[in-house]
Amino acid sequence: MSARLASGVWVSAYLTRLRLADIAVYVAAKGDATAGAVIVKSATLDGRARAFQRSFDLAADARVWVVLAEGAEADVDALLARARARDPDLWIIEVEDRQGRTLLDEPGLSGD
Repeated sequence: MSARLASGVWVSAYLTRLRLADIAVYVAAKGDATAGAVIVKSATLDGRARAFQRSFDLAADARVWVVLAEGAEADVDALLARARARDPDLWIIEVEDRQGRTLLDEPGLSGD
């Protein structure tokens, strides 16, 4: 079992990967640098969005990204605002890409 990467380090690396791919990204809410959970919101600039959170897949024995919410961007934003109100250590990263690219399926971004 590997040691878990600090949230702030993972976020910094993720932002760099997105920027190198010319994908717009913003830190909508800065969470705890050591152990804050991370939610990635993907806005496709057409009024729709998805939010992803990390989860543990027991069958694969690995951390994976799963869809937390999907739909109208305003509805996804409202859900994220409630989540952030409950957990001030939560990071919210917003990715803006018409194609919906997040790079979360690329090697090294599982969060471990």
